[in-house]
Amino acid sequence: MLKASGSEEFPEDFQKHYHTHIYCERGSISFVFNERAFVCKAGEFIFWLADNAVSGLSFSRTFKATVLFVDKQLLSDNYPNLNTATDAILHHRINPVLHPDKINKDRILKNFQSLYAKSLETGNRFYKEILRLQMQLFILEMWDVFMDQLERRSRTLQSGTLYERFVHLLELHCMKNREVQFYSDRLHISPKYLNQICKANTGITASQWIQRYTKDRIILLLENKNLNISELADEMGFSSHSFFTRYVKKLLGVSPSEYRNRIN
Repeated sequence: MLKASGSEEFPEDFQKHYHTHIYCERGSISFVFNERAFVCKAGEFIFWLADNAVSGLSFSRTFKATVLFVDKQLLSDNYPNLNTATDAILHHRINPVLHPDKINKDRILKNFQSLYAKSLETGNRFYKEILRLQMQLFILEMWDVFMDQLERRSRTLQSGTLYERFVHLLELHCMKNREVQFYSDRLHISPKYLNQICKANTGITASQWIQRYTKDRIILLLENKNLNISELADEMGFSSHSFFTRYVKKLLGVSPSEYRNRIN
């Protein structure tokens, strides 16, 4: 954890090795995240996942922030709830800037301090166990803040356009439902019309969006070593281990076990 006035204080290759948490206390920071431009102002919070494409960092003259870097494996090894973890992480791949109220601002800074303090207690005989528990507490506290934003966004999407309602349904159900028909039925339109709506809004079809969301979830699940391949298949509603393996190989180009071996 550190106080920063620019990226020169950040660790080398931080995007590759760490999940980055930034609480902007003063000024602003501009950046491009997964090809979209964002600005984070005083009182706002940024969450960048490791390996996401962050570029074009620009800091105002008065910028000051509290920054916490968390080893990506430490985070993924301690997901306390798989579904919540997946939803929160995928949401922040699209929306990396959080707008907390005053109570949640105080919670965020307190969480930073608590985790950092425990990380310094290396002389404790149970250092690893304590740090693991503190990491889980950190995640639960932070995701409670994240879920507030997710729920606000869900309420907006529920009354939005057909495309926005499709995205909301996709976020809720894509873990186990990967057919366009499932979503078109709930929107009371035909699969062909849903594909046309998505194509008009984003340039890609509903089936392509379903595949993208499913792919992101499978990658996150495979990065979590606490679940074996059969458990992952069950979590995503596949009827068998072999069917899951074939689906992943078609989506990622390699089998689930081969993908895991690559990220070791």
